[in-house]
Amino acid sequence: MDGEGSAAGVGALLAAALRVYERSYGGEAQVAVCAPGRVNLIGEHTDYNQGLVLPMALPLVTVIVGSSTSGQSCSVETITDSADEPRRVDFDLPTESSPLTRGRPAWANYVKGVVQHYRAQPLPAFKAVIASSVPLGGGLSSSASLEVAVYTFLQQLCPDDGDKVAKAVACQQAEHTHAGVPCGIMDQFVSVLGKEGHALLIDCRSLEATPVPLADPALVILITNSNVRHSLTGSEYPSRRKQCENAAAILGKSSLRDATMQNLEDAKDRMDSVTYQRAHHVIEEIARTAQAADALKRGAYAEFGRLMVESHNSLRDLYEVSCPELDVLVAAAMEVDGVFGSRMTGGGFGGCTVTLLQADATERTIKHIQEKYSGRPTFYITTPSEGARVLSGMKS
Repeated sequence: MDGEGSAAGVGALLAAALRVYERSYGGEAQVAVCAPGRVNLIGEHTDYNQGLVLPMALPLVTVIVGSSTSGQSCSVETITDSADEPRRVDFDLPTESSPLTRGRPAWANYVKGVVQHYRAQPLPAFKAVIASSVPLGGGLSSSASLEVAVYTFLQQLCPDDGDKVAKAVACQQAEHTHAGVPCGIMDQFVSVLGKEGHALLIDCRSLEATPVPLADPALVILITNSNVRHSLTGSEYPSRRKQCENAAAILGKSSLRDATMQNLEDAKDRMDSVTYQRAHHVIEEIARTAQAADALKRGAYAEFGRLMVESHNSLRDLYEVSCPELDVLVAAAMEVDGVFGSRMTGGGFGGCTVTLLQADATERTIKHIQEKYSGRPTFYITTPSEGARVLSGMKS
């Protein structure tokens, strides 16, 4: 069981970051902020199709502590486990003639991207330390958590206009340009706008968000990390997005958000089978997400769970982004009494599953999954949490 999904977990991260800051830079950090990862309850690979998604912000966060400094040179150190070395990077603030570009280590590209796309000037140079409890490559959006934390940190050094949607969009742009992932808006949006005790139904076309209550004490949201790592910077994610764009073009729609299953069936002979499958998933998943949000509002947990399983099966069979490890985790969870539903969450090819279950079924569900899964899963018992915020109590 992981204990970092709590206020104590945030406090421990903060204390660790402050200690490293003092050791590396001397003196005390002026600013401390955090931004959460997220789990998507349903609505997978719909955000870049202008569809609906239903994520919630997690208690797992990225913490940044730091201070402004004179000159043009910025220095950032991470104490989070990463395959990339070094753990410290130095770069100059961008100028019109010399923008920040991608490079190594890879984790620093998220930082540099946000600095490049920050919406207020003049931005001072800074020194900072990053710590995170969001698992890397787990499908819980460690990348958006880092981007939004960096933006929130920069807001303390050089305040912008406070527009939260524009903040999320700037962080999304950073991922496009500097991490090379053509992601939708969901991850950054919920990391900025997450609300304690609520999931967030996000319309990725209008960028409207509707809080959906999710605070029933008899319910638990269990995240199971397969600990199979994946990277979305390979060809799979961009290829799925391109297939969806091709399908929309064949259907004469600006995005698959505007398409119906009847539209798709009518055009089936004009597209290859793979393109058809991808569009089939997205069109039905958008409808499923609307139904699921309605079920959650009504407290119809069994109905919500059924839709979760339908989503997983579609991601496995039509969108082809699951993997054997995720399939085993979902199947094992669904064998336990008291489990409403389970599905893979995130981009796929490893990472995590999310399971909705009765609170009193938690222990036996974890035990059953451990018996059935040949790997070494990590479990997080989570609740919907607050979005990005400034932290107080900065003495380590």
